This record gives sequence, structure tokens and C-alpha cells, in this order.
Amino acid sequence: MNRLAALRAGYARPSGGFLAQPEPRSIGAYARGRQLLSGTYLLAGQLVEAPRRSLWEVEPPSPAFAAEAQGFGWLDDLAALGDAAGRDRAQRWTAEWIARYGRGRGPGWEPQLAGRRLIRWVNHAPLLLQGRDEAEVNAWLRATTRQLVFLARRWPKAAPGLPRFEALAGLIHAGLALEGMERHVDPAVTALARDCTDEIDAEGGIASRNPEELLEIMTLLLWAEQALQGAGREALPAHRSAIQRIVPVLRALRHADGGLARFHGGGRGAEGKLDRALAGTPVLRGPQLELAMGFARLAAARTTVIVDAAPPPPGLSGHASTLAFELTSGRRPLIVCCGAGAPFGPSWRKAGRATPSHSTLAIEGFSSSRLASGGQETMADRARVLRADRSLSPEGQHLHLAHDGWSATHGLTHRRDLVLAADGRQLSGTDTLAALTGAERKRFEQLMTRGGWAGVRHALRFHLHPDVEAELEMGGSVVSLALKSGEIWLFRPEGGASLTLEPSVYLQRGRLKPRATKQIVLAGVAVDFEDRIGWTLAKAQDTPLAIRDLDREDLPDRP
Repeated sequence: MNRLAALRAGYARPSGGFLAQPEPRSIGAYARGRQLLSGTYLLAGQLVEAPRRSLWEVEPPSPAFAAEAQGFGWLDDLAALGDAAGRDRAQRWTAEWIARYGRGRGPGWEPQLAGRRLIRWVNHAPLLLQGRDEAEVNAWLRATTRQLVFLARRWPKAAPGLPRFEALAGLIHAGLALEGMERHVDPAVTALARDCTDEIDAEGGIASRNPEELLEIMTLLLWAEQALQGAGREALPAHRSAIQRIVPVLRALRHADGGLARFHGGGRGAEGKLDRALAGTPVLRGPQLELAMGFARLAAARTTVIVDAAPPPPGLSGHASTLAFELTSGRRPLIVCCGAGAPFGPSWRKAGRATPSHSTLAIEGFSSSRLASGGQETMADRARVLRADRSLSPEGQHLHLAHDGWSATHGLTHRRDLVLAADGRQLSGTDTLAALTGAERKRFEQLMTRGGWAGVRHALRFHLHPDVEAELEMGGSVVSLALKSGEIWLFRPEGGASLTLEPSVYLQRGRLKPRATKQIVLAGVAVDFEDRIGWTLAKAQDTPLAIRDLDREDLPDRP
């Protein structure tokens, strides 16, 4: 049906030109632009080296690679070069796309990809059309019109959420920019406002609980609002209200280094993208004490702690990360989650979703939630959060959490108590596995009897960012953590858990393979109705002034 709609869109009369001069809104990366010029194509985590072939002559190694190519996000990177070579490559590849696919045949004719592509074409129109002759400009206008008319007919077929926001934002951008296309704008504006109400909840969150996806939606809404304002129009109230609801959530999910918390398939976000989005809105409210999209935030001085304090979302993107946290000190991430493994293949995707890939406690061989691998899991498969309370005291900010992810299998509830000191120099924690009810005690006793009273093996994990240098000290009783800023943090366990420093991975989109790193592991065995592990993570010294002055990335950065 998409192909038929694309073919029929070709009968529409092409636009005669621009109503207004477009302005680039999306920002690319200079380094990626240089890679593209050299024939190094790194898309969707997969690398193809073809220095003598254009992007469209390369056989896509995966559907994700093909989709990223068809979305034209790489156009931002070529534009970032700001030179004749980048302009020539952008113009040549766009002309090749028009010749190969511009008549509605072949890949890329899906509403979300067409919307993503139109935004780039309109934003970078001056770059794409500079120095082109009349025939080439007319070919571009015909192809742009065909995509716009296709979107006007097929946007309802885009999946709800980010794909549909991309489709509608692209339709609004092109409809406002091109002569004769204004009739398509009002229906798209109305539909966008309706999706803002349907897909963004009253607290400003989305069903996927993916922070980076929320940032992408926020960016599209801001671009659409700016395009409307540039045309002398206003976004509908539901559209503006959605932006106002999202901003406090993104502020709460922003670490001190300007990156997002990496949960449920999301990454940190492109460098500076979050701050640009926050700077583009007049909403000044900061993070609130309540949960933001199911996440709790503790912050003091320039230390931030963000905790997943809700069950994972349904579907194939959720992670069993309930009660896991990340910690950032200034501009340096310290404690992280492994991240989303999808760009590295099915095995890494599965591993990245499991509880041991997050900085929290896990019972050996079990995740806190049983996540869907093909179909949909039920609510019974996901951990319920029994407690998520916070309080203040002279010692600092307290967070008290509990989930029942192992109640059905082991008769145990996981309680996590965190305290961030008022000066941000220490995070103290206590993790407890406990049989709290009569039913849980009975289930735990049955499990112990069947297992010969060997106990329940568990491990508390703290995954470290790859830039952290970790060493066991003081006879293996303390872990020293050195940051590139010069800070030293010390991790100390309390109780009888076994302390080890083990290999880990950091899964980062845009890289060819996972980055090697380390994890702190506190291993124990629960043999009674309650097993408790205490620990502290404290800053040992301040960054020397000389080092801080050299490390310009460590300067304060507030949106």
C-alpha cells in the first residue's frame, strides 16, 4: 500500500518553490562527515567500507542500516563539514536517490522514513540546491512534492509514538516551506496535537520509558512549533502543553554531564542535543521530587544519581532494570548501565536487557522481570515496585525502594535504600533480599529445602564507565576509582559479601563493537529470611585546580 500511495503521489502538481528560506535545525558531526567522504559508512552500528561506491551502491548489511540511510540523517554530518566537498557529496547522493527511488519505487517509502527525510531535505535545501541548474532544482521539487503528498495520505499508518511524530513533523515542515502545499498543514497540525494528548501522559512521559526517545519526540515538537511560528502561525494548545510537560521530565533525566540516563534502549543522546532542546523552551521548572517517567533523581553539588524506580515497559525494548541506578560526577560518568545491545546483534540485545547488565542486585540466573522475546509478556511477568519514597535529612537525600521481582520464584523482595550526602561527595546504599510475608517465607523455605539449604546466590553489580580506572586496594577491601578529571572515588562494602573487580562492557550506539570496561561485584548467598549488603561510594579528593583548568569539558554546563 505504501508503494501504491507513493506512485499515486506522483500525479500531484509539484511545488513551484519556497514560501520562506529554510533554516537548518538538525546538527551533525564533523568527524562522521569526514568518514562519509572517505567511503566509510557507519550506520545502525554496522560498518561498510566502500571508498569507490556511493551510499546507494552499497548493499545494506541489515534493514536497520538501510533505514538509517533512507532517513538521510547523514545529511546533517555532510552539512557539518561546511565545505565544497561535503556540499558536492550531499548534492550527488540526493540526486542519485531521486533517480533511483524518487518515483515511489524501492525502499524508504515508509511514513516515518519519509518524514525524517523531508525534514532534512527542507532544512538543508540551500545546501542541496546551491549551484544547481533549473532541471535539477525541478527534479528536487518534484521528488519533495511526491514525498509530501505520500505523507499526507499515509501518515496514519506510521506506528504510534516516535514514528508517527516523525511523519507528522516532516509533513508540517514541508507543507509550510513549499508553495502550493499549505492545504496539507492544518490536518497534520491537528493530528500532531491529538498524538501529543494520546502518546504523552499527564506527567510528560511516554509508554516506552526510553529517555532518548522522549528527547527525540521533544525535538520534533520544538521544530514543528518553530516552523509554525516562522510562518506566522501558532501551535495548538495540546502541542504546546506537551512540550511544557516533557521539559521537567528531561531535566530530571539529565545527568550533570549533559547526557541522558541510559535506560530501556536509550542512549545518552547526541552531544549537546539535550541542552539545545532545553534551551529552546521557556519552561524553567527544574526537576521535581516526584518520579519522572518512573525514574527518581538525587542531585547535590555536581553529583547526579538517577534510579529506575518503576517496572519495565511492555514490549521488546524494555530492560529488567528496576532499582538500577547511574551516577555522574561533574562531567564524568562513574556508575552506568551496560546499555542497549540491539546495534550489536540479537545476543547482545538479549544480554543488555537482563538485570545483570544493570547496576543493581540480581539473583543468579534470574532477571527481576521476564521480558518479551517474541510475543508480549503479561504484567505478572514484570516486577512490581512496592515502594518508592524519598525524604530529606541533615545527612542528605534519602530514597527508599522495593520490588517483588523474585517473590514468585524465590519468596524474596529486593529493598534498596540510597542516601546522597548533602555535599554530593558520598552515596551510601543498603540492598536487602528479604522474605517479608508469610507466603514469601513459605516459598523461600520450600526453595531452601529442595536445594539442600545451599542458599540463594546473588550479586550486587556496579558497572563502571570505560573512562574510569578501577583498582582493588587495601588488601582487596576497597576499590579505587579514578576519573579523567582527576577525582578519586572509593568504593567500600559493608558486611560479608565477597568483593571482586570483573570485566564488563559498555554498549554505545555508533561504535563497531562493545567497549570493554569493568564492574564491581559484591557476591553473597541468602540463607535466611533477610540478607543485607551495605556499601559506600565516596569522593576521596577534589580535582586539582591545574587539572581542572586543563580539562575544559569539566566546566559547568547548564541549559
